[in-house]
Amino acid sequence: MRFVPYLERYFEDYAVGEVAEFGNYLVTEAEIVRFASAYDPQPFHTDPVAATASHFGGLVGSGWMTCAIVMRLFCDHFIPACSAMGSPGIDQLRWLRPVRPGDRLRARATIVDARRSRSKPDRGVITLLQEAINQDGETVVSYTGRAMFLCRHPQTAPADSGR
Repeated sequence: MRFVPYLERYFEDYAVGEVAEFGNYLVTEAEIVRFASAYDPQPFHTDPVAATASHFGGLVGSGWMTCAIVMRLFCDHFIPACSAMGSPGIDQLRWLRPVRPGDRLRARATIVDARRSRSKPDRGVITLLQEAINQDGETVVSYTGRAMFLCRHPQTAPADSGR
């Protein structure tokens, strides 16, 4: 299989077992406070002084903010506009470590499964283990997601390509 850049891929271009890492996102204190103030206003996300007295011992980003950062990294580096059709959902979401101001995050995608739709042969569904990793190599969030992609050759691929 020839390598096709991620932003030019169709369903057939993803291989089970493939791993991609991408992105370099600096998390700032201002971003943590701004996001949490709007969407998750708990003191350990919004107030640096109160956060020092929390079980975190300092300001931490909302897990939902971390997921939004991962989504941004995926949009910038992995999800192709030419074939992406959205997602039917995620499973097994886990916030594994706190994200703090100054952390640098990158994303990792591992292709777990790929199945062509039997009812709509113009598309397939990729199952991915999606993770964010900090500058120390620690996974901070992990979830299994599914994404739908158009097929490059909708009439020629088998009903279940397995890749």
